[in-house]
Amino acid sequence: MQIKNFIPNFITLLNLLCGCIAVLFAVNNHFVTAALFVFLGIFFDFFDGLLARKLNAQSAIGLQLDSLADMVTSGLVPGIILYKLIALAVDAPAMSASSEWSLHWSGFSMAWIPIIGLFVTLASAYRLAKFNVDEEQQTYFKGLPTPANTLLIMSLPLIMEFQHSDAINAIILNQWFLIALTLLSCYLLNSNIKLFALKFKDFTFKNNALRYVFILLSLVLLIVLHFAGIPIIILLYIILSLIQNNQN
Repeated sequence: MQIKNFIPNFITLLNLLCGCIAVLFAVNNHFVTAALFVFLGIFFDFFDGLLARKLNAQSAIGLQLDSLADMVTSGLVPGIILYKLIALAVDAPAMSASSEWSLHWSGFSMAWIPIIGLFVTLASAYRLAKFNVDEEQQTYFKGLPTPANTLLIMSLPLIMEFQHSDAINAIILNQWFLIALTLLSCYLLNSNIKLFALKFKDFTFKNNALRYVFILLSLVLLIVLHFAGIPIIILLYIILSLIQNNQN
């Protein structure tokens, strides 16, 4: 087998490695560093498929490996981040022996309510499994892709760290906001909403007008709003897709 066939899988494994490192930082409350490795993992996730197509090295193993890597980087990590944020919001440490709303076992105590954040991990696993057996999602996505959902969730600690807005921080650390966001993410991941894919068959404006408009608006939002622009970009992605669906 030619060496080129291993290159995309190697890039996928780099995605998985970044996800594993992000887990280590996330469980130790180093959210910014965890976000850095998640973004790096998503970067590798984007280019492994691109390289596979360019090198004509697509394979069934590559498809499965890609989903396994995404399960960690774009499934487990955002679930941990939401768990940690909800724990902060309800003032319930991950280990709290005094709380009656905790699970106690062999000297270990874990608050119940923050576990809701892990529902995103479960929804991501189900979404990835459906994607692997769905032959329709070649030119579009059915439901929000796990990397997009992960960008949305990972933006929350970055906004808190770098935007320095007490009003925004109060919203993010509201337990009902976080629980609602968790449930909304679970729905969007497994919904039947058709969302356009950022896959270019060519680079003409005529065939990719929507993609170019989305990329341009996203860059403007990031420049103007910084990390606070990420949730708006995800919302814009959904709105533009719905507009396109109504026109077809």
